Amino acid sequence: MSRHKAHVPDENTASLRRLETDGLIRFESGEARTTRRFQAAMARGALHLLALGNDCTDLRLPIAHALLSVYEQPLSDGEVAAMIEALLPIELRELDPGARRHQRA
Repeated sequence: MSRHKAHVPDENTASLRRLETDGLIRFESGEARTTRRFQAAMARGALHLLALGNDCTDLRLPIAHALLSVYEQPLSDGEVAAMIEALLPIELRELDPGARRHQRA
């Protein structure tokens, strides 16, 4: 079990690097932020899911939809899951700017 836990940060780091290389996140003052490109894909995904009757309270769904719409080549389930895991805390911070202020104080 400890081996798995030791491997998770490496997966997260690799996902963050790929997301940055692919223009979906950027780093500002050491903090990961989503780019306009990813934000637009998230918005389109959320609108699509809302039209289907999903209330989008689980951010993993619009994140997954955005990833699948951005990447032209197919992603494995593991790649999608790792990217969602990396993006979820970033998106939660993006949606609550007050949380970012409290983290700095």
